[in-house]
Amino acid sequence: MIDEPAGAAYRIEDLAHRSGATVRTIRAYQDRGLLPRPERRGRANLYADTHLARLRQIADLLDRGYTLASIKELLEAWDAGRGLGGVLGLVAEVDGPWTDEEAVRISRAELDERFGGHPDDAAVAEAIELGVLERIPGQIPGQEDTFLVPSPQELAVAVELYEAGVPLSAISGHLRELRGQVEHIASRFLEFTAEHVFARYLGDHPPNDADATEAAALVRRLRPLARQTVDAELARAMQLFAHRELRRHLGVDKPLANTEETRTVAVPAATMTAVEGLVGAENAAEFIALAAEREVRARALDALAAHGPQTNEVDEPS
Repeated sequence: MIDEPAGAAYRIEDLAHRSGATVRTIRAYQDRGLLPRPERRGRANLYADTHLARLRQIADLLDRGYTLASIKELLEAWDAGRGLGGVLGLVAEVDGPWTDEEAVRISRAELDERFGGHPDDAAVAEAIELGVLERIPGQIPGQEDTFLVPSPQELAVAVELYEAGVPLSAISGHLRELRGQVEHIASRFLEFTAEHVFARYLGDHPPNDADATEAAALVRRLRPLARQTVDAELARAMQLFAHRELRRHLGVDKPLANTEETRTVAVPAATMTAVEGLVGAENAAEFIALAAEREVRARALDALAAHGPQTNEVDEPS
Protein backbone atom coordinates (compact mmCIF):
# COMPACT_ATOMS: atom_id res chain seq x y z
CA MET A 1 0.00 0.00 0.00
CA ILE A 2 1.19 3.55 -0.71
CA ASP A 3 1.52 5.59 2.49
CA GLU A 4 2.11 9.25 3.10
CA PRO A 5 5.74 10.35 2.94
CA ALA A 6 7.61 9.37 6.06
CA GLY A 7 11.31 9.55 6.71
CA ALA A 8 13.04 10.36 3.43
CA ALA A 9 11.26 12.90 1.26
CA TYR A 10 12.20 13.63 -2.34
CA ARG A 11 11.47 16.40 -4.76
CA ILE A 12 10.51 15.10 -8.19
CA GLU A 13 14.01 15.72 -9.58
CA ASP A 14 15.55 13.70 -6.75
CA LEU A 15 13.02 10.91 -7.25
CA ALA A 16 13.82 10.82 -10.96
CA HIS A 17 17.55 10.60 -10.24
CA ARG A 18 17.16 7.76 -7.72
CA SER A 19 14.65 5.74 -9.74
CA GLY A 20 16.17 6.16 -13.20
CA ALA A 21 12.88 7.47 -14.57
CA THR A 22 12.54 10.91 -16.11
CA VAL A 23 10.50 13.70 -14.53
CA ARG A 24 8.16 13.51 -17.50
CA THR A 25 7.66 9.77 -17.01
CA ILE A 26 6.89 10.20 -13.30
CA ARG A 27 4.23 12.80 -14.09
CA ALA A 28 2.78 10.55 -16.81
CA TYR A 29 2.52 7.69 -14.32
CA GLN A 30 0.69 9.97 -11.91
CA ASP A 31 -1.76 11.03 -14.64
CA ARG A 32 -2.48 7.37 -15.49
CA GLY A 33 -3.04 6.41 -11.86
CA LEU A 34 0.05 4.23 -11.65
CA LEU A 35 1.76 6.44 -9.09
CA PRO A 36 -0.02 8.25 -6.23
CA ARG A 37 0.20 12.01 -6.03
CA PRO A 38 2.95 13.46 -3.83
CA GLU A 39 2.31 15.07 -0.47
CA ARG A 40 1.98 18.82 -0.59
CA ARG A 41 4.14 20.59 2.03
CA GLY A 42 3.97 24.34 1.71
CA ARG A 43 4.89 25.10 -1.87
CA ALA A 44 6.74 21.81 -2.45
CA ASN A 45 5.54 18.43 -3.69
CA LEU A 46 7.37 15.69 -1.81
CA TYR A 47 7.65 11.99 -2.60
CA ALA A 48 8.42 9.14 -0.18
CA ASP A 49 10.37 5.88 -0.33
CA THR A 50 7.09 4.14 -1.19
CA HIS A 51 6.94 6.16 -4.41
CA LEU A 52 10.51 5.11 -5.22
CA ALA A 53 9.62 1.46 -4.57
CA ARG A 54 6.55 1.78 -6.82
CA LEU A 55 8.63 3.22 -9.67
CA ARG A 56 11.07 0.32 -9.41
CA GLN A 57 8.14 -2.10 -9.36
CA ILE A 58 6.74 -0.57 -12.55
CA ALA A 59 10.15 -0.76 -14.24
CA ASP A 60 10.45 -4.44 -13.31
CA LEU A 61 7.02 -5.24 -14.72
CA LEU A 62 7.81 -3.36 -17.94
CA ASP A 63 10.96 -5.45 -18.29
CA ARG A 64 8.80 -8.58 -17.97
CA GLY A 65 6.74 -7.45 -20.95
CA TYR A 66 3.65 -6.07 -19.23
CA THR A 67 1.75 -3.15 -20.72
CA LEU A 68 1.01 -0.08 -18.62
CA ALA A 69 -2.69 -1.02 -18.60
CA SER A 70 -2.00 -4.48 -17.19
CA ILE A 71 0.52 -3.02 -14.73
CA LYS A 72 -2.19 -0.72 -13.42
CA GLU A 73 -4.49 -3.71 -12.77
CA LEU A 74 -1.73 -5.62 -11.01
CA LEU A 75 -0.81 -2.66 -8.83
CA GLU A 76 -4.45 -2.12 -7.93
CA ALA A 77 -4.56 -5.77 -6.84
CA TRP A 78 -1.44 -5.16 -4.79
CA ASP A 79 -2.93 -2.06 -3.16
CA ALA A 80 -6.09 -4.00 -2.38
CA GLY A 81 -3.97 -6.40 -0.36
CA ARG A 82 -4.15 -9.31 -2.78
CA GLY A 83 -0.42 -9.51 -3.42
CA LEU A 84 1.57 -9.86 -6.62
CA GLY A 85 3.64 -12.96 -5.93
CA GLY A 86 1.06 -15.47 -7.09
CA VAL A 87 0.04 -13.38 -10.11
CA LEU A 88 3.63 -12.98 -11.25
CA GLY A 89 4.20 -16.69 -10.69
CA LEU A 90 1.20 -17.51 -12.88
CA VAL A 91 2.40 -15.18 -15.63
CA ALA A 92 5.90 -16.66 -15.43
CA GLU A 93 4.43 -20.17 -15.73
CA VAL A 94 2.41 -19.26 -18.82
CA ASP A 95 5.18 -17.19 -20.41
CA GLY A 96 7.86 -19.81 -19.76
CA PRO A 97 9.07 -22.26 -22.42
CA TRP A 98 6.55 -24.90 -23.47
CA THR A 99 9.22 -27.24 -24.78
CA ASP A 100 12.40 -28.84 -23.48
CA GLU A 101 14.26 -27.92 -26.67
CA GLU A 102 17.13 -25.48 -26.41
CA ALA A 103 17.93 -23.08 -29.23
CA VAL A 104 21.25 -23.58 -31.04
CA ARG A 105 23.31 -21.49 -33.43
CA ILE A 106 24.13 -22.46 -36.99
CA SER A 107 26.44 -20.79 -39.49
CA ARG A 108 25.35 -20.02 -43.02
CA ALA A 109 28.02 -22.37 -44.35
CA GLU A 110 26.70 -25.25 -42.20
CA LEU A 111 23.14 -24.42 -43.20
CA ASP A 112 24.01 -24.52 -46.91
CA GLU A 113 25.85 -27.81 -46.42
CA ARG A 114 22.83 -29.44 -44.76
CA PHE A 115 20.67 -28.49 -47.72
CA GLY A 116 22.76 -29.85 -50.56
CA GLY A 117 25.61 -27.36 -50.48
CA HIS A 118 23.79 -24.90 -52.72
CA PRO A 119 23.18 -21.41 -51.23
CA ASP A 120 19.53 -20.38 -51.48
CA ASP A 121 18.91 -16.86 -50.21
CA ALA A 122 15.18 -17.04 -50.92
CA ALA A 123 14.81 -20.20 -48.84
CA VAL A 124 16.78 -18.63 -45.96
CA ALA A 125 14.59 -15.52 -46.08
CA GLU A 126 11.45 -17.68 -45.95
CA ALA A 127 12.86 -19.69 -43.03
CA ILE A 128 13.44 -16.42 -41.16
CA GLU A 129 9.90 -15.28 -41.94
CA LEU A 130 8.53 -18.57 -40.58
CA GLY A 131 10.70 -18.33 -37.44
CA VAL A 132 12.62 -21.52 -38.25
CA LEU A 133 15.72 -19.30 -38.25
CA GLU A 134 16.27 -16.06 -36.34
CA ARG A 135 18.83 -13.38 -37.00
CA ILE A 136 21.24 -12.66 -34.16
CA PRO A 137 21.34 -8.98 -33.18
CA GLY A 138 24.62 -7.13 -33.51
CA GLN A 139 25.86 -8.68 -36.73
CA ILE A 140 27.00 -6.37 -39.53
CA PRO A 141 24.24 -5.89 -42.13
CA GLY A 142 25.03 -7.80 -45.30
CA GLN A 143 27.55 -10.00 -43.51
CA GLU A 144 25.22 -12.08 -41.33
CA ASP A 145 26.68 -15.58 -41.23
CA THR A 146 25.16 -17.08 -38.06
CA PHE A 147 21.54 -17.77 -37.17
CA LEU A 148 19.64 -18.90 -34.09
CA VAL A 149 17.59 -22.09 -34.49
CA PRO A 150 14.71 -21.99 -31.92
CA SER A 151 13.72 -25.62 -32.68
CA PRO A 152 16.58 -27.89 -33.78
CA GLN A 153 14.05 -30.72 -34.21
CA GLU A 154 12.03 -28.72 -36.72
CA LEU A 155 15.15 -27.90 -38.73
CA ALA A 156 16.21 -31.57 -38.62
CA VAL A 157 12.83 -32.60 -40.06
CA ALA A 158 13.28 -30.12 -42.91
CA VAL A 159 16.73 -31.56 -43.63
CA GLU A 160 15.35 -35.13 -43.70
CA LEU A 161 12.52 -34.14 -46.04
CA TYR A 162 14.93 -32.31 -48.35
CA GLU A 163 17.25 -35.34 -48.47
CA ALA A 164 14.19 -37.48 -49.32
CA GLY A 165 13.64 -35.31 -52.39
CA VAL A 166 11.07 -32.77 -51.17
CA PRO A 167 11.73 -29.25 -52.58
CA LEU A 168 12.34 -26.47 -50.05
CA SER A 169 9.35 -24.52 -51.36
CA ALA A 170 7.09 -27.52 -50.69
CA ILE A 171 8.53 -27.92 -47.17
CA SER A 172 7.83 -24.24 -46.40
CA GLY A 173 4.32 -24.46 -47.81
CA HIS A 174 3.60 -27.58 -45.78
CA LEU A 175 4.88 -25.90 -42.61
CA ARG A 176 2.63 -22.89 -43.18
CA GLU A 177 -0.40 -25.15 -43.61
CA LEU A 178 0.54 -27.30 -40.64
CA ARG A 179 1.15 -24.27 -38.41
CA GLY A 180 -2.31 -22.90 -39.14
CA GLN A 181 -3.93 -26.22 -38.21
CA VAL A 182 -1.84 -26.63 -35.06
CA GLU A 183 -2.60 -23.07 -33.96
CA HIS A 184 -6.29 -23.90 -34.33
CA ILE A 185 -5.82 -26.98 -32.12
CA ALA A 186 -3.95 -24.90 -29.53
CA SER A 187 -6.67 -22.27 -29.57
CA ARG A 188 -9.40 -24.86 -29.04
CA PHE A 189 -7.44 -26.51 -26.21
CA LEU A 190 -7.05 -23.16 -24.46
CA GLU A 191 -10.75 -22.36 -24.91
CA PHE A 192 -11.62 -25.78 -23.49
CA THR A 193 -9.40 -25.43 -20.42
CA ALA A 194 -10.42 -21.81 -19.87
CA GLU A 195 -14.09 -22.82 -19.82
CA HIS A 196 -13.83 -26.00 -17.77
CA VAL A 197 -10.70 -25.52 -15.64
CA PHE A 198 -9.70 -21.88 -15.28
CA ALA A 199 -13.09 -20.17 -15.39
CA ARG A 200 -13.05 -19.33 -11.69
CA TYR A 201 -9.64 -17.66 -12.00
CA LEU A 202 -10.54 -15.53 -15.04
CA GLY A 203 -12.83 -12.86 -13.63
CA ASP A 204 -12.91 -9.17 -14.41
CA HIS A 205 -10.01 -8.53 -12.03
CA PRO A 206 -6.67 -10.25 -11.41
CA PRO A 207 -6.96 -13.30 -9.13
CA ASN A 208 -5.85 -13.04 -5.53
CA ASP A 209 -2.47 -14.40 -4.51
CA ALA A 210 -3.73 -17.82 -3.42
CA ASP A 211 -5.86 -18.37 -6.53
CA ALA A 212 -3.03 -17.28 -8.82
CA THR A 213 -0.64 -19.71 -7.13
CA GLU A 214 -3.18 -22.53 -7.52
CA ALA A 215 -3.74 -21.62 -11.18
CA ALA A 216 0.03 -21.68 -11.82
CA ALA A 217 0.19 -25.21 -10.38
CA LEU A 218 -2.66 -26.24 -12.69
CA VAL A 219 -0.81 -24.85 -15.71
CA ARG A 220 2.22 -26.97 -14.79
CA ARG A 221 0.02 -30.07 -14.56
CA LEU A 222 -1.99 -29.44 -17.73
CA ARG A 223 0.84 -28.19 -19.94
CA PRO A 224 2.06 -31.66 -21.02
CA LEU A 225 -1.49 -32.91 -21.60
CA ALA A 226 -1.85 -30.88 -24.79
CA ARG A 227 1.18 -32.51 -26.38
CA GLN A 228 0.27 -35.98 -25.13
CA THR A 229 -3.26 -35.70 -26.57
CA VAL A 230 -2.03 -34.44 -29.93
CA ASP A 231 0.67 -37.14 -30.07
CA ALA A 232 -1.86 -39.90 -29.40
CA GLU A 233 -4.43 -38.60 -31.89
CA LEU A 234 -1.79 -37.96 -34.55
CA ALA A 235 -0.52 -41.55 -34.18
CA ARG A 236 -4.07 -42.89 -34.51
CA ALA A 237 -4.83 -40.77 -37.57
CA MET A 238 -1.51 -41.56 -39.26
CA GLN A 239 -2.06 -45.28 -38.80
CA LEU A 240 -5.57 -45.06 -40.25
CA PHE A 241 -4.73 -42.91 -43.26
CA ALA A 242 -1.33 -44.44 -44.02
CA HIS A 243 -2.93 -47.90 -44.12
CA ARG A 244 -5.70 -46.63 -46.39
CA GLU A 245 -3.26 -44.86 -48.75
CA LEU A 246 -1.02 -47.91 -48.99
CA ARG A 247 -3.96 -50.15 -49.88
CA ARG A 248 -5.15 -47.64 -52.47
CA HIS A 249 -1.76 -47.40 -54.17
CA LEU A 250 -1.33 -51.18 -54.15
CA GLY A 251 -4.72 -51.56 -55.77
CA VAL A 252 -6.19 -53.77 -53.06
CA ASP A 253 -8.92 -51.35 -52.02
CA LYS A 254 -11.18 -51.42 -55.07
CA PRO A 255 -14.70 -50.13 -54.40
CA LEU A 256 -17.22 -52.95 -54.13
CA ALA A 257 -19.45 -51.30 -56.75
CA ASN A 258 -16.77 -51.91 -59.40
CA THR A 259 -16.52 -55.64 -58.82
CA GLU A 260 -19.90 -56.87 -57.73
CA GLU A 261 -23.42 -55.81 -56.95
CA THR A 262 -23.90 -54.05 -53.63
CA ARG A 263 -26.64 -54.77 -51.14
CA THR A 264 -28.11 -52.74 -48.31
CA VAL A 265 -27.77 -54.27 -44.84
CA ALA A 266 -29.46 -52.97 -41.69
CA VAL A 267 -26.91 -52.15 -38.99
CA PRO A 268 -28.03 -51.40 -35.40
CA ALA A 269 -27.91 -47.68 -34.60
CA ALA A 270 -25.70 -48.26 -31.56
CA THR A 271 -23.16 -50.11 -33.74
CA MET A 272 -23.11 -47.31 -36.32
CA THR A 273 -22.63 -44.73 -33.57
CA ALA A 274 -19.68 -46.68 -32.17
CA VAL A 275 -18.10 -47.07 -35.62
CA GLU A 276 -18.56 -43.38 -36.43
CA GLY A 277 -16.93 -42.56 -33.11
CA LEU A 278 -13.91 -44.62 -34.14
CA VAL A 279 -13.40 -43.59 -37.77
CA GLY A 280 -15.82 -40.72 -38.46
CA ALA A 281 -19.17 -40.77 -40.23
CA GLU A 282 -17.61 -40.40 -43.69
CA ASN A 283 -15.52 -43.56 -43.22
CA ALA A 284 -18.10 -45.73 -41.43
CA ALA A 285 -19.39 -47.63 -44.47
CA GLU A 286 -15.90 -48.44 -45.73
CA PHE A 287 -14.84 -49.57 -42.25
CA ILE A 288 -17.80 -51.97 -41.91
CA ALA A 289 -17.20 -53.39 -45.42
CA LEU A 290 -13.51 -53.98 -44.72
CA ALA A 291 -14.25 -55.52 -41.31
CA ALA A 292 -16.78 -57.90 -42.87
CA GLU A 293 -14.34 -58.79 -45.68
CA ARG A 294 -11.63 -59.54 -43.12
CA GLU A 295 -13.98 -61.82 -41.16
CA VAL A 296 -14.99 -63.71 -44.32
CA ARG A 297 -11.36 -64.24 -45.31
CA ALA A 298 -10.46 -65.34 -41.79
CA ARG A 299 -13.20 -67.96 -41.80
CA ALA A 300 -12.13 -69.17 -45.25
CA LEU A 301 -8.58 -69.60 -43.99
CA ASP A 302 -9.85 -71.46 -40.93
CA ALA A 303 -11.85 -73.81 -43.15
CA LEU A 304 -8.85 -74.54 -45.36
CA ALA A 305 -6.64 -75.21 -42.36
CA ALA A 306 -9.22 -77.58 -40.87
CA HIS A 307 -9.02 -79.91 -43.87
CA GLY A 308 -5.28 -80.39 -43.45
CA PRO A 309 -2.94 -81.65 -46.18
CA GLN A 310 -4.52 -83.89 -48.88
CA THR A 311 -2.68 -87.22 -49.61
CA ASN A 312 -3.27 -89.93 -52.20
CA GLU A 313 -3.51 -93.37 -50.56
CA VAL A 314 -2.23 -96.42 -52.54
CA ASP A 315 -3.41 -99.93 -51.66
CA GLU A 316 -0.65 -102.25 -50.57
CA PRO A 317 -0.44 -105.49 -52.63
CA SER A 318 -1.79 -108.52 -50.82
